Amino acid sequence: MAKVAEVKVMIPEGSRYELLLSCPSGLSLSQVSVDFSKSHDRIPHSDPGLEDSIAQVREWFLILELNSIMLDRIVKISSEMAKILSLILQCELANLIGSHLSFPLMLVLDNLGLGAENTGEFITVQWPKIQIGDGDEVPQVCLRLGLTDYRTFVGTNLSSLWERFLVTSQDDDSVRCRHTSSPLGNGAVLETSDKKIIVLRRSNNVGEFPGHYVFPGGHPEPMSVGIDSHQLEKDGEVLNKKVTQEMFESITREVVEETGIPASSLSPPLFIGISRRELNVRPAMFFFIKCSHHSDDIQRLYPDAEDGFESTQLHTVSMDELKTMTSRMPGCHHGGFALYELMLQRVQ
Repeated sequence: MAKVAEVKVMIPEGSRYELLLSCPSGLSLSQVSVDFSKSHDRIPHSDPGLEDSIAQVREWFLILELNSIMLDRIVKISSEMAKILSLILQCELANLIGSHLSFPLMLVLDNLGLGAENTGEFITVQWPKIQIGDGDEVPQVCLRLGLTDYRTFVGTNLSSLWERFLVTSQDDDSVRCRHTSSPLGNGAVLETSDKKIIVLRRSNNVGEFPGHYVFPGGHPEPMSVGIDSHQLEKDGEVLNKKVTQEMFESITREVVEETGIPASSLSPPLFIGISRRELNVRPAMFFFIKCSHHSDDIQRLYPDAEDGFESTQLHTVSMDELKTMTSRMPGCHHGGFALYELMLQRVQ
């Protein structure tokens, strides 16, 4: 009898991912909190030459390719490079009965601290390090966040030297990725009233993953809640609440700006987990959002999207169609699809 050959799936390097946290039940704003502190910021590398390379961010301009639209937008963000949240060190999980489980969770964002990826070879996708939401208790998640900026993101995660910033002798992410910028990106799995999922095709003029498929998203912006530096400890509790709020509000804002769908047509976001692209160790948190519009309506709204220049096409696709697109997604977003699958499996 002929032996059946084992079928292996080849995943492009830029689409490879790891799931760091899975919340298949979906967590609301009240179930997520933040510990925002300078103690969670990036730690400089001991190699002076490597640290000096961050200041030489010529790659920044190569990535933007002097695209006037993108440059204008960057200038508007901040003259000293906008601050972006860096999810690092630990994600602390707790439930309502008071027991705590913490584990080192350093989410590293590759390039620009906003999201990016590319590559390929045989790979076994890793299952989540931790999954919550299957018990009787209401799950709670606390994310430890610090501040970083675009220059450091470009100079570490997006640098051609990015692997040298890793502590390769360590499997513990809190140690392995402590010298990278690791900005925290976000993405939304957006479901229409007729159960289609919205996917964008990135413009060829963007710096990261031009022409790739992505879910609507971007990153939380501390400046939106008045944070441009670490402030006095006495403001800690207030700041933590502001940052947590921004995590949820920012994904709704990104969806509105990139698709043209009004916020009034969107359900409150549910946090479903965090994935990380293997290339450049770039992390992103993902949310599930329902839209009250039919997929046909979305196509009519898209031309008026404020940030429509970032993408060239909007697709509303079935689950089967979405699966065929994942190999052409950056790893973070491929991982976002995996988190969505886990959510659907739990529902079923």
